[in-house]
Parts: sequence; structure tokens; C-alpha cells
Amino acid sequence: MVDGFVTHAVVPAQKGQIIALVAPHAGYPFSGGVAGHSYALLKGRPTHRVVVIAPSHFEAFSFTSVYEGDAYVTPLGRVAVDKEFARKLASMNPEIKLSSHGHVPTAEGLEHALEDQLPFLQRVLGDFQLVPIVMGEQSYQASRALGVALAELIRGTDTLIVASSDLSHYHPYDQAVTIDGKTLNAVGEYDYLTLSDNFANRTWEACGGAPIVAAMIAAERLGATRAQVLKYANSGDVTGDRSRVVGYSAVALIKEQQDHGAQMPKFSLTSSEKRQLLEIARKSVESAVREQKLYELPANLPATLMQDRGAFVTLKENGELRGCIGYTVAMQPLAETVRDVAAHAALRDPRFHPVTTGELSQLTYEVSVLSPLRRVSDIGQIKVGEHGLMIVKGHTRGLLLPQVAPEQHWDRNTLLDETAMKAGLPSKAWRDKDADLFMFTAVVFGETDVSRNLTPDETPAWPKPRTRPGEPVPGSPPR
Repeated sequence: MVDGFVTHAVVPAQKGQIIALVAPHAGYPFSGGVAGHSYALLKGRPTHRVVVIAPSHFEAFSFTSVYEGDAYVTPLGRVAVDKEFARKLASMNPEIKLSSHGHVPTAEGLEHALEDQLPFLQRVLGDFQLVPIVMGEQSYQASRALGVALAELIRGTDTLIVASSDLSHYHPYDQAVTIDGKTLNAVGEYDYLTLSDNFANRTWEACGGAPIVAAMIAAERLGATRAQVLKYANSGDVTGDRSRVVGYSAVALIKEQQDHGAQMPKFSLTSSEKRQLLEIARKSVESAVREQKLYELPANLPATLMQDRGAFVTLKENGELRGCIGYTVAMQPLAETVRDVAAHAALRDPRFHPVTTGELSQLTYEVSVLSPLRRVSDIGQIKVGEHGLMIVKGHTRGLLLPQVAPEQHWDRNTLLDETAMKAGLPSKAWRDKDADLFMFTAVVFGETDVSRNLTPDETPAWPKPRTRPGEPVPGSPPR
């Protein structure tokens, strides 16, 4: 059966080096055909060691469990554990421990997410050593701790990473395709922070969400710059029952032969789409202030405005900042995001008292639509005026939009310091090993810019605000 899944998989030729794979773990008749697309890429590849990262479906524990035993055994034979690697990995972070939790049967059930990957690896690779990992904690911090530790140990070796995960569970077919499409779009954009956030708030679904994020973090630090979705299907495609389906995907994380670095995904809006977003922002504020109601969006909005995007809305009165709130995470359609954050900017920005009815006619509106987030591996990648920054350290975050630095006449180092301070951290905290910097671009436009019919690539001039625009993102006090 496994041989058949691999043989029948049609996969594109790969020019780069495969650093990691994502494969599903349902019963083979349901997900095996999708898993075969991942493992078909390994034909003819010598691999000494495979790290398999899986979620814990039955046993609850608050750490990442690296198996302390000697081997896993399947009907195809024994797979020895690389105990020396496992020991070193467990010593690298207190959140990672040698343990049998998640690996051996319990009264609650028998784990399958890790085991499902082994026969595929045995048939495609033959002899290899295994590092079996089960994650009991699904947070971004847990994924980062594992990803960073793996990258340090794997560098320079012929080690493959496999993340075991299914996608959405038990939705009608069309709804599952929509949810899973958003998840895989973020994977393809290599935006693992948004993935982790949306898994945490259950906007998107993947039972192995943390293993996917950990694999992406490790692969990125090992040089991967591209995520390729090889195959998507769900159980409805196999059984014909589309009432309650489970989603499956095969993904490869690839290091290009010629390293072009992390490329920011391109995104643009037409003048008409910008006008629609500004109108949504204005009507949302007016509805919230006058009637304390949520503005109802018009029907048949363009597809671009229904893509999940993060965005900020800035309100100004007589050229002075009056409120600015945003969602950094792409967790809902852009039109809904602009509607919601516009109302929040008017009523919930903690730096200002709520907008009153008498002020409505004096307000001007500015919208910033954010690109996906990419981690900064070299501060030389940051272009002042083009890139905004977010710092993440533990549970603390701070963000500055791209237009802030040129408004304040900052150079790159000042922008880095100010981003750290925006999060309530010391100015040089961006240098800390446990801090991540993410950069992004933004399509930024106001009412005067749209009236001049700027093209998507034109950069408008910005009046100097009284204070910095930007949402006080969770854990970051306003400044």
C-alpha cells in the first residue's frame, strides 16, 4: 500500500535541497495518497537521520517530549533511535525533555501521528536513525524553542525533518477547502508567525500546527526560503462523503540552489479597491460612533478584499493623530479587518478619548494593508521606509509601520531600537538571542492619495503625526 502511494504520486522536479516535509497522519486509505507526494521526493536521497515531529492527541503534558527509548518497531522492522542526538537536543532548552510521554500507550489512547510516518520512511529511505518528538505544548514559544535547537544540531548533517499534521477537522467539504486554503496560503508565504497565531486562536486548524511551525523555523534557519505545497485533498475526495471531512496536505520546505534570501510576497490594490476600503473605514466609524452598531459590509466585494490580510486604520483630525489600531495577523478577510479596526481606532485606542459625533466631519482616514511577515535573518535586509518591523520576545510584541521611520527621520538602527521600545523592551533587545524580528511591507493610502489616483507602487507623502501610529499589539503598551 505504501509503495503504491509513493509510486502514484506526481511531484515536480526539485532544483533545491529538501530540508523538511509536512505529511498527514490519518488512516492510510484516507491520507496515504497525499502523504505519498511528500515521500516521493525522497527517492534516491541518502539520509542518515530523520527527525519526526508530531502532536500529542491523547496524553496531556506541557513540554516537548523526545523519546528516551531505544527504537520504534513497525511491521516493516525496527527503527533505531539516535539516542546521542536525542540527548543533546533535550539538553538545549528546558522546554525539551527526554521522556516517554506521548510515545507509549496510555489509558487515554495510543498515539498514531508519529508512527504513521515510519513505514513511508522505511520504504523510501531504507536504513536511517530516528529522532521521535511529540509536542505536548502548542505555543509559538514551544515551536520556536524546538525549531532553534534543531537548526543548531542539524546544521552540516544529512538530517531530514518531517512534521506530522492533518488540517481542518469535521467541517463540510467547501468550508474545509476554504479554511485549509488559508492555512496553506500562509505556509506558501512562509509566514509561520501568522500560522501559529491563527492556530492558537482557532481561526485556522491543524492538529500538528506546532510541529509545522517548528519545522518551518528550523528549516528557515538551515537556509530554506521556499515552501511548496505539493498536494491537498480531504477525506471527502476519498470517501465521497462531503458532510464532515478532514483535510490533508503534503508540503516541502526547500533551500534553493541559488540563495536569493527571503523574498517579500507582492501585494497591490487598485484605486477602486482602495476607495472601497476607505469608504468601509469611514462608514464603520460613523456607524460605531452614531449608532453603536457594527457596519454591515456591502455584498459582492472584489476577491482581493476577501483575502485574509492584516491591516491598520489611522484616523487624523486637523493633521494630528486621533487613533490608530490594527490587526497584525491575517485572521479574517481584509474588508472585515478594515471595518473592525476602524471602529476600534475611533473608540478603543487607549491613547485617546473616544471619537464624538461632532468630530466625524473633521476626520481623515488612512489605511495600511500589511504583507505577510518574514523573519529578519540579517538586519541589512531592512529597508527604511519600505519595511515595517515587529519584535517578538516571549509573550511580548511591538510593531511599527513602514511609514513611521521616514516620518521621524530615523535610520535603520534607530528603527530597530524604537521597535524594541514600542514593545516595552530595552532599546537593544532586538539583539537578544530569544528575540525575533519580523519585517513586512504595507500598501499605505489615504483619501487624498486615492483622489490623485496613485498606482499601487507610488508612495504618498505623510503629514507628521503627533505620536506614532500603530496598534498596541498584545503585550505591548502604547507609547
